[in-house]
Amino acid sequence: MPGNKSKGAVKAKLLSSETIYDGRIFKITRDRVDEPSGLRITKEVVRHPGAVVVLPVFPDGRILLIRQYRHAADQYLWELVAGRKEPDESFATGAARELKEETGYTARKMRKLTEVYPSPGFLTEKMEIFLAQGLTAGEANPEDDEKIEYKIVTLKEAERWIRTGKIRDAKTATGILFYARFVANNKR
Repeated sequence: MPGNKSKGAVKAKLLSSETIYDGRIFKITRDRVDEPSGLRITKEVVRHPGAVVVLPVFPDGRILLIRQYRHAADQYLWELVAGRKEPDESFATGAARELKEETGYTARKMRKLTEVYPSPGFLTEKMEIFLAQGLTAGEANPEDDEKIEYKIVTLKEAERWIRTGKIRDAKTATGILFYARFVANNKR
C-alpha cells in the first residue's frame, strides 16, 4: 500500500528541544526533528508522565464506573478509575494507588490489559489499562478537586452506554471493549 511502508525501529533524530511551558502536570516543548521519512519538522509536544486506568471487575462480572466533572470537556463523564502516574512509581503501583484513592477498593489481583496513546500527534502520554479483580471495599480518599459518583453495572450495560454515547471517554471505551472482546469472552 503506498505511503504505508514500515520503517521498523528507525527513529527520528532530535535536533533541538526548547521548553516553552513547564506546569505542575505536564510541560510543552518545541522540537526540531528529522523524521525517519527524511522530513525536517518543528513540532510542539505535550510531555506527560503517563497515566493509569483501572477496570474494577467484581466476581459476578459487574464493573465499577465513576462519574466526575471534567473541566476540559465541560461536563460530567462516566469513566473508569484513572489518574496520572507519579514520576517515581511504576504503572502497576499507580493503578493500585488510584483505585484505592478514588474508590476505596483494593485488588488482590491486578494485571495489565493493554496500553494506548490517547493523542500521539502531539502528546507523549501513554495510558496503561489494568484489570482489577479480587476487590475488597475500603474508604476512598479522592483528591480535593475530585467529587466522584459510583455505579456498578453489568458488562452488557457498559457496552450499551458506549454504543449510545453515555460513555464518551476514550480510555474507558477502550478498556471496557478490550476486556469484553479479549478477556470476558474467553471465560464463556
